[in-house]
Amino acid sequence: MNGTEGGQVGSSSGQCGSKPIRILTYNVHSCVGGDGQPSPTRIAEVIAAYNPDVVALQELDVGRSRTGLVDQAQAIAKHLGMRLFFNPTVTIAEEQYGDAILTTLDMRLIKADALPSIGERRGALWVEIQHRGKRINVINTHLGLSRRDRSAQVAALLGPRWMGNVDRKSPRILLGDFNALPSSMAYKQITREFADVWAHFAARPKKTFPSRLPLLRIDHIFSDRQLEVGEVGVGDTWLAKTASDHLPLFAEFHI
Repeated sequence: MNGTEGGQVGSSSGQCGSKPIRILTYNVHSCVGGDGQPSPTRIAEVIAAYNPDVVALQELDVGRSRTGLVDQAQAIAKHLGMRLFFNPTVTIAEEQYGDAILTTLDMRLIKADALPSIGERRGALWVEIQHRGKRINVINTHLGLSRRDRSAQVAALLGPRWMGNVDRKSPRILLGDFNALPSSMAYKQITREFADVWAHFAARPKKTFPSRLPLLRIDHIFSDRQLEVGEVGVGDTWLAKTASDHLPLFAEFHI
């Protein structure tokens, strides 16, 4: 199955001579599905169905007793044949919990750090991807549950220590679980500078949470406005609805 089945919503003609890069974001809920069982393999199978070049994951367990001491980031990357960078936002003894970026493309780490948080610790992971001779900045994050935390975290991400420090010749893509509806302050802060990929299409954006009966659009992909978006979709197959409490969101870009 490819990404045009069971999830495609928007697409445009794009640049006929260029191969787009497909990027997917997915909150995997510690790989625990609706059946209460942790399964990195099941998560990897959901991802593989959409053939992404770059994958941003949130809520990964690494060596945690609650999910069988598995390094979920490594397990998913191995299944997909991808390399990865992992950013732990919570570390307790030998156990870690956090976010990762996986890819089959050349990638180098720019920054992995915490974001300002009053509640549960949150962070962001910034890598530079090489695609067909072009450099692309990809920043994966998982924002807090409180409005105050989210606003401060977005301000930090847009500031000089993060995306405000990017060479503007290289496109920027910010994605992840923002815990922020389009009506929220955090979303409005971001869209003053970046485009929501759904804005390129007339189709109504699809929701991603909760996976069994999606009611909220809190997972997002934002990009520099000059980037051409070729396709946007949400993976809403039966397997995707079972594997996590979020659905994966993907977009294609012509760089």
